Amino acid sequence: MKKELNSYSDYSIRVLEGLEAVRQRPGMYIGSVGQRGLHHLVYEVIDNSIDEASAGYCDTISIIIHIDGSVTVEDNGRGIPVGIHPKVGKPTVEVVMTTLHAGGKFDSGSYFASGGLHGVGVSVVNALSEFAEVTVKRDGGVYYQKYERGQAVTEFQRTGNTNKRGTKVTFKPDNQIFETLEFSYETLTRRFRELSFLNSGLRIKITD
Repeated sequence: MKKELNSYSDYSIRVLEGLEAVRQRPGMYIGSVGQRGLHHLVYEVIDNSIDEASAGYCDTISIIIHIDGSVTVEDNGRGIPVGIHPKVGKPTVEVVMTTLHAGGKFDSGSYFASGGLHGVGVSVVNALSEFAEVTVKRDGGVYYQKYERGQAVTEFQRTGNTNKRGTKVTFKPDNQIFETLEFSYETLTRRFRELSFLNSGLRIKITD
């Protein structure tokens, strides 16, 4: 015990940059690295879509569990803002995906009610994923960026035009983090059925 106390010095205080803290201690953010934590990743992404539905901007959410173990969550909400963030000087989508405590839930004018980890959720999902991709349809354009273990590996760029709107996030949980990568269709379906009952007029479709 004495040896442990003596080892507590200035050098014991670690400063973790960006999303490194999430990868070091994932249980602090999602509860566990077992199946419960695995499903929590999906809940965090879908909570953002539910918030759009609660605010009256989204009526359809689609979830696909892919054969490679990745998951796609897509909604027809307003879409994450695609401009340059005035404070950070980076694309707002990249800020939301890679920065803890960055999100519209801190702005009283964006949502009157919200769920999830409040500005932490999707960035935590990104940090704990082997890869993640985000596609945003907004302001007449289609925008895309890819990440690996929380770090952007492509530039945020406009890839096309559209008159639709919404956000699509695809992620594959990292096998370096999780004890299992096997999603339970029944567990997810039960949660989504509850969410659809609580949000009148919202359609949630899940495909395994």
